[in-house]
Amino acid sequence: MNTTPSIGGERLSRRGVITAALAAGLTVPLGLSGRASAAAVAAGPRRFVLPAPTGPFPIGTVPLHLVDRSRPDPVAGPGHHRELMVSVWYPARDVARYPRARWLSDALMRELLTYHGFPADALLPALTAGHVGAPVRRAGGRMPVVVFSHGAHDHRGHNTIVVQELVSHGYVVVTVDHTHDAFSEFPDGRLTVPIIGGEHSLGAADFAADIPFVLDRIAALAAGRNPDADGRPLPAGLPGLLDPGRVGMFGFSKGGTATALAMGLDQRIRAGLSLDAQMEPLIETDLARPFMMMSADYTRAEPSVAQFWSHLTGWRLNVRAADGRHLAYTDYQIMLPHLAVAVGMTEEDLEGWAGTLDATRAARIQQAYPLAFFDLHLRHRRQRLLEGPSPAFPGVCYIP
Repeated sequence: MNTTPSIGGERLSRRGVITAALAAGLTVPLGLSGRASAAAVAAGPRRFVLPAPTGPFPIGTVPLHLVDRSRPDPVAGPGHHRELMVSVWYPARDVARYPRARWLSDALMRELLTYHGFPADALLPALTAGHVGAPVRRAGGRMPVVVFSHGAHDHRGHNTIVVQELVSHGYVVVTVDHTHDAFSEFPDGRLTVPIIGGEHSLGAADFAADIPFVLDRIAALAAGRNPDADGRPLPAGLPGLLDPGRVGMFGFSKGGTATALAMGLDQRIRAGLSLDAQMEPLIETDLARPFMMMSADYTRAEPSVAQFWSHLTGWRLNVRAADGRHLAYTDYQIMLPHLAVAVGMTEEDLEGWAGTLDATRAARIQQAYPLAFFDLHLRHRRQRLLEGPSPAFPGVCYIP
């Protein structure tokens, strides 16, 4: 099978998928000559399962359609403006009466799979812990907000493990699809897929340029207004819930670079976290606010990453999960082994595999470290996990 454009910057092939499967500590069928196993075919498409969040709060979510009328959209043509789909995730109540949100819609899941050269029906999207439209659980005052930026050629749901964990502990998280580099679906049924190459392809700076507008809409929501371009009703209790004075941001790969760039654009972002970001284009200005890097393939051996690190003049931390590869900090660490089983792998596919990070351990790292970072810098609660190696995570290295 031919390799295709990347998920989060990783090129995927059958070899790449089986590498991820082995890295996750799971087994896949051997000797299948590239064909799905008879058992997999008989069972039908698999639905992968995300780990449950550990916090005490149930989760609600709602999609919002945002239109930035200050920015034209050259792809859509004259008279069209930049449109974004975002999701707001929040602590909720009475969730049993509301449907669970999918990791990706069925239509977009088919687009994602075929885009990367897999059968459209090879895998079903996970059901998340979020309940669409559930009312807000109000437990005191306003809640801190975290914005998420996805990786290259991807979608706003691919770090749902981290998102759900933060929300279950009392955060509001706003996940952003960067239109024209995202698999996105608009309320009128339009589907958009990433544009690769050419004048309309997006870089990290384009991702970052979306964020001040998103923060403006967060401020509107915090003030009690409905920012949805179509005026669709908001879940009960959501207006006025967000605290615009306590905003953090994180991103994976290109989105991690966008996080750093957005902090340079907008002082409202008080703390930033990157998940294995390349930090290109080069960042040449100092950043005095807290920043944490979770590295895998893109360590400070990369000149662009080292240069960014040298410009962090405030609180900073760099950790790395031993044996983790680029996708270890995303939901793909959970999804890809299921896909490997669904499409079938050969003995040859196993040759040259690398990475041994167990999927369960990878998920726990995703849950623990971002939560600790934002608890420290948005809630000002001491986090011993960030002060040095932890016996609970023996494979996580703290890089001075």
